[in-house]
Amino acid sequence: MDRAEKREFVTGLNDVFKSTGSVVVAHYAGLTVAQMNDLRTKMRAAGGTVKVAKNRLAVIALQGTDSEEMNALFKGQTLIAYSDDPVAAPKVASDFAKTNDKLVILGGAMGATALNAEGVKSLATMPSLDELRAKIVGMIQTPATRIAAVVNAPAGNLARVFGAYARKDEAA
Repeated sequence: MDRAEKREFVTGLNDVFKSTGSVVVAHYAGLTVAQMNDLRTKMRAAGGTVKVAKNRLAVIALQGTDSEEMNALFKGQTLIAYSDDPVAAPKVASDFAKTNDKLVILGGAMGATALNAEGVKSLATMPSLDELRAKIVGMIQTPATRIAAVVNAPAGNLARVFGAYARKDEAA
């Protein structure tokens, strides 16, 4: 990498650290290329990205961001996984680490909050933004449906009574 490429890399990572919902830092020593591609594919499907981090450049990119406390995690063969949805990257990384012991989650950050490995795993257990939206819509719709049923019940009962009288009169 020449200096211009390094500057681009640092600028890009700095933007990532400033703008994304969450960042996960992990060791990937021992992962095969196929396993790494599998992780990247799963992360991309969830709306995230995986990059192999050059430690020195990542520490430089962290300067001036809210995630600056994370610089101690960049030792050894590290990768970063990030996404705009604060839950997506930790969820995919944790799920992949469960099935593959070569991926070791070190920690991460969510905005200005630095996370250790347990913090990333607990964040991974939370529902995603889309799941939360669906639950809220369901909670809003349920009372409206019940109100409509209560309001329509007397009219339905009246219609059944009138129908019964009409059948009685026709029979007579």
